[in-house]
Amino acid sequence: MSKYDVAIIGAGMSGLAAGIRLAHYGRRVVILDRHRRIGGMNSWYRRAGREFDTGLHAMTNFSPLGARGAPLGKLLRQLRLRYQELDLVEQNFSVIRFPQAELRFSNHPQELADSIGALFPGQVDGWLELRNRIREFPSLVLDDLPPLSARAVLAEHLSEPLLREMLLCPLMYYGNAREHDMDFAQFCVMFQSVFEQGLCRPRGGIRPLLQRLASRYQEAGGELRLGSGVRALHLHDQEMRGIELDSGESLEAEAVLSSAGYPETMALCQPEQRSGQLEIEAETSPMSFVEAIFVCKKPMPSKIGGDPTIVFHSDTMPFRYHCPQGLVEPSSKVICLPDNFAAPDPDWRERGESRIRLTRIASYQQWAKLDKAEYGQAKKETRDNMLRDLQAWFGGAVEEPVAEDLFTPRTIEKYTGRRRGAVYGSPIKRRQGRTPIDNLFICGTDQGFHGITGAMLSGVSMANHHFLR
Repeated sequence: MSKYDVAIIGAGMSGLAAGIRLAHYGRRVVILDRHRRIGGMNSWYRRAGREFDTGLHAMTNFSPLGARGAPLGKLLRQLRLRYQELDLVEQNFSVIRFPQAELRFSNHPQELADSIGALFPGQVDGWLELRNRIREFPSLVLDDLPPLSARAVLAEHLSEPLLREMLLCPLMYYGNAREHDMDFAQFCVMFQSVFEQGLCRPRGGIRPLLQRLASRYQEAGGELRLGSGVRALHLHDQEMRGIELDSGESLEAEAVLSSAGYPETMALCQPEQRSGQLEIEAETSPMSFVEAIFVCKKPMPSKIGGDPTIVFHSDTMPFRYHCPQGLVEPSSKVICLPDNFAAPDPDWRERGESRIRLTRIASYQQWAKLDKAEYGQAKKETRDNMLRDLQAWFGGAVEEPVAEDLFTPRTIEKYTGRRRGAVYGSPIKRRQGRTPIDNLFICGTDQGFHGITGAMLSGVSMANHHFLR
């Protein structure tokens, strides 16, 4: 029977980062993943002769080479990677668009401040107070913090409801597992990573970055086992004693670090000791999404001005962030234009094609109850509606796509193992990464750090905190 110091469940960003850190310090570590491809929530696949990213809109926490004290720089030092290896390109700019107003932000924080000052001159002092409070708030400490409503804190500093809703829209869409409101600690993390530091993406998509992480892990001596899903974790006296794989093989490890999600991890514990079903259900977020990816033969014109990278749009005031009654929430959306980053992906540039990703909030429950025929019809109707939406948005310039794909909450659950297609994991975050089992820990989204950079920081932080101190 193979024996390890640490077994990591999941070969996504957080699992790979944790594995690199542990392997650097001589720990015997294995990463286990049910799939044959690394990446987890952020992976890639090929369709119609083209490579698609599954989760990547943008990386948050951008910082230029040499920026002191930036999270990205600290992360790279921990992983012993060079900044140039990421090959990052910045966003042009992004917009938050409501019927009543439009805010613009970029990787220069002053641009958002100027946009707020122009549209809401009476809110400038409150905006500065809010920004200072966010910077002083201990949002990255590993200690659990008392819950605090982001909406309530925003109302303390900003008297204009429209501005409050416009600030919430992108941060909720890009990292909130709760309906209606957002925990203020999570709001602070997202605010700084999106508005203060900014957005970027690896020039060639997610695959080169993932492959570099996997190579670094294996160069450091780590073992990567793909196609090796974990069927069960066997416990005794509140300790994990054994790992059973889907193949029936058993492994031993002194500890397990899981990036599979808290409810998903607890559901692996042998039936007589796993958490009750009601607790697992309560830990599962109701928030999921449907996303269409369309490939067009010519660049998309902008009706906003310039070439925005991402558009966060709400038709309603206030912004509705909740699980819809129907299949899809029609009142808001995110339009991501991957070819509107500062420097184009060389493969797509050669094709002369442009990509559009349209994302809406969706109901897992409504999608899950459809039979095979109903599901296929619902996907077709949703695809047609989303294409018509884009054609109206771009003034009819979007032709019939030459390639496309659409994923639903069922797709997310099938390919990532996330219960109910919950992209942002459990609404309850465990900052110290602990579970009721003494030698079973979690990292990734359910630990509390979001996004690609956040996931890697989570893996490194949990490796340092539990195994390298």
